[in-house]
Amino acid sequence: MKKFLFTAVLSAASLFAFAQGPTFGIKGGVNFAKINASASLGGTSVSVSTGTLTTFSAGVFADFNVGSQVSIQPAVSFTGKGGKETDSNGDQSQINLYYVQVPVNVVYHVPAGNAGSLYFGAGPYIGVGVSGKNKVTSGGTTISQDVEFGSDADQTKSTDFGVNGILGFQFTNGFLLGVNYDLGLSNIANSSDASVKNRVFGISAGFKF
Repeated sequence: MKKFLFTAVLSAASLFAFAQGPTFGIKGGVNFAKINASASLGGTSVSVSTGTLTTFSAGVFADFNVGSQVSIQPAVSFTGKGGKETDSNGDQSQINLYYVQVPVNVVYHVPAGNAGSLYFGAGPYIGVGVSGKNKVTSGGTTISQDVEFGSDADQTKSTDFGVNGILGFQFTNGFLLGVNYDLGLSNIANSSDASVKNRVFGISAGFKF
């Protein structure tokens, strides 16, 4: 999978040689994040998914035209991920993870008359963890602890990579409305016995200058 992502990045980079001068934009919105976890217990594979955590994202992007309707869009964003769970007693556990994330998407634009254009695309991303919180609420009391990024067994890996897809509409005045989905492919847990991966669905608005 790492080879696939590396190849995708190289392919996108080669297209920059044929790209016209970029336009730039800003984008921000709401993230609905989950964590998928799987482990092998006694020879049996078990998979679980957390509940949805509402968080946010904000960032900037560039758009390089490489054809009449195709562009390359690298971006840098600050994005929230994680998940939460509530048990039968009403106790809640929650993990908030914040990354500086760099996606590089190949985007196809479909003209929609005088209104603007529909766009959709996909590509790889890589994120670097910058902060996080573990919270446990029980009996009305909340205990909070910082997430530590690193390579120790009790730490979270500092990098998260995967693929993402985007879909939206750009109005003629530059205003953008869109949705995106990040599919984490890397195990952010430092364990060979368990796999923990990020999943994020996002809704965003922005402006392309």
